Amino acid sequence: MMKALNIAATGMASQEINVSTISNNIANINTTGFKKDRAEFDDLLYETVTIAGGRSSSNTRYNVGTQIGTGSKVSAVRKEHSTGNPMITNNPFDLMINGEGFFGIILPSNEIKYTRDGSFNLDSEGNLVTRLGYKVFPGITFPQGTTTTTIGENGNVEAFLKNQIEPTNLGILPIFNFTNPVGLKSEGGNLYQITQASGPPIQQIPGQGNAGKIMQGTLESSNVSIMVEMTNLIKAQRAYEMNSKVMGVADQMLQTVNNIR
Repeated sequence: MMKALNIAATGMASQEINVSTISNNIANINTTGFKKDRAEFDDLLYETVTIAGGRSSSNTRYNVGTQIGTGSKVSAVRKEHSTGNPMITNNPFDLMINGEGFFGIILPSNEIKYTRDGSFNLDSEGNLVTRLGYKVFPGITFPQGTTTTTIGENGNVEAFLKNQIEPTNLGILPIFNFTNPVGLKSEGGNLYQITQASGPPIQQIPGQGNAGKIMQGTLESSNVSIMVEMTNLIKAQRAYEMNSKVMGVADQMLQTVNNIR
């Protein structure tokens, strides 16, 4: 009976993490560029009583073995990097990557982090920055007197100055891709950090190769579907309840055995 209690406990622990993951998805349904998480499960080691193909005490072979499972565990919580729906803002500094890729963000330490959140603006010096004031790679500065800004699908940044007919080219806003984006580490604040699992960043011009295109005046909504998450939440709740019932039944059986003794 103790074995059944332990197995049910692993199931409850797994579903607790699953519910926490779903809750975080729902909490971030309005977070710009947020990517939902999905809990993945593995079964635990098995206790082998008899091996298929092995010989029995009567010198026959077992056609089917006997293995007793010991429960489940959460093996990973995976980010799903599908593109969220566009949300038009008409703010010229709001940018969305339509497809694969990340914006580079320069921290005060000169370390570069990565984000899908393109809600940018200008600081007092005309630098393109995040809401927290971090510069957007490679560090584009708009000159004083800029009246209109154009950021093309290919990342080309142009500024129209007062009393000028032709635009001033300010450079290219590149994006970064990774061999294994699910290997990136979430840092909070809509930022990701590279890891050995993600591989090094691959700097690309938007729209070339597998790099997504930039959409100006648009932000990327989270890729969380409230209907899917509520369905998953109900399933996780039911699984938790069933494991709890198994634990209750195992406890009753254990009490029965103790009473017999």
